[in-house]
Amino acid sequence: MKEIEKNNKTFEDIKHIDKNGVEFWYARELQEVLDYKEWRKFNGIIEKAKIACQNSGISAFEHFVGADKTIKMPKGAEKTILDYKLTRYACYLIAQNGDSRKKVIALAQTYFAVQTRKQEITEKEYCMLTEDEKRFYQRDLTRKGNYSLNQAAKNAGVKNFDKFHNYGYKGLYNGETADDIAKRKGLRYREDILDNMGSDELIANLFRISQTEQKLRKDNIKTKIEANKTHYNIGKNIREVIAKNGGTMPEDLPTPEKSLKQLEKENNKSLKK
Repeated sequence: MKEIEKNNKTFEDIKHIDKNGVEFWYARELQEVLDYKEWRKFNGIIEKAKIACQNSGISAFEHFVGADKTIKMPKGAEKTILDYKLTRYACYLIAQNGDSRKKVIALAQTYFAVQTRKQEITEKEYCMLTEDEKRFYQRDLTRKGNYSLNQAAKNAGVKNFDKFHNYGYKGLYNGETADDIAKRKGLRYREDILDNMGSDELIANLFRISQTEQKLRKDNIKTKIEANKTHYNIGKNIREVIAKNGGTMPEDLPTPEKSLKQLEKENNKSLKK
């Protein structure tokens, strides 16, 4: 038990969080923890994991993101080395394809399998959540969705991501930008609007995010103008569906009394006590 706890802590220690709040692991750091001395052998495991990912009908590109690094060499020379940003699912697949004779591999398989399952939830379980718990769950999905959307937008030539996301908001919110939404909600400067949405509003935005990503990839869009236009049209289409079904427009949905950041701070204080 102590050894498992020790390795779990190690896997958590090398975990990184990007600017969108999405967790990831660097392959080079995971290589060390999994006790692979040579990158050549570990990269072979990564390639097997990529194939397993593709065979499951999941895009390996989203879970194994290239992150090449430049390192210093003797006499002032530099060398570019291959690396990846790995999702939790990618780490799980790597562990599954690793050398099962290594005890640390078995521990990694257990760790990533359990942690991945913790992030999954059934429809029945979701219905039993409180509104704030639903907000936390949907916010986590939108965070991950935005990460994948940004990758697709980048491939389409987008460089100004604030502008790109505003096109989606304008379509869904009848012309409102992220700043307009923040002002209407009475938020402070730079306060995250998604942290101040109820579960229904988050679901509408998650649908916008996922549909836009799929459209960018499916249509192989390659210009920022088309990407922005696509994001706007997807937002507008979702708004039309809400209206057609007699639903409440996102701008008319109530803003929760407390942001998710406030709730998180309160929860942390309660745990400390």
